[in-house]
Amino acid sequence: MIVTVVPFFDFEVLPDQPLKKVMTARLKRLAEELQTIHLKELEFVEPFLADVVIYLSYNSKYTIRWRIANDVSKEVEIMVADACARLGYIYWKTATLNVFKGSDNQLK
Repeated sequence: MIVTVVPFFDFEVLPDQPLKKVMTARLKRLAEELQTIHLKELEFVEPFLADVVIYLSYNSKYTIRWRIANDVSKEVEIMVADACARLGYIYWKTATLNVFKGSDNQLK
């Protein structure tokens, strides 16, 4: 399985510029570590050409939060949730991320 962890820079509360720079660098580093170290075992999960995309971001209290951005099996969801829980990351609860509303005038 191909693992991609994307740092998502959507600050709910805008920090000052020096703090924002440090937080951005930290989030990039944590995303890279999650992908290359903590989720390394997912590379050996079948199907090998499937992918899992995980978003990392800060919440309003500057805690790291995570969310799987695509459809994956329950097994993969559990593995990601366990790895993120061990690191102290919280689940990103939102109803607006990756929600695409289709037209009401679809083919009938």
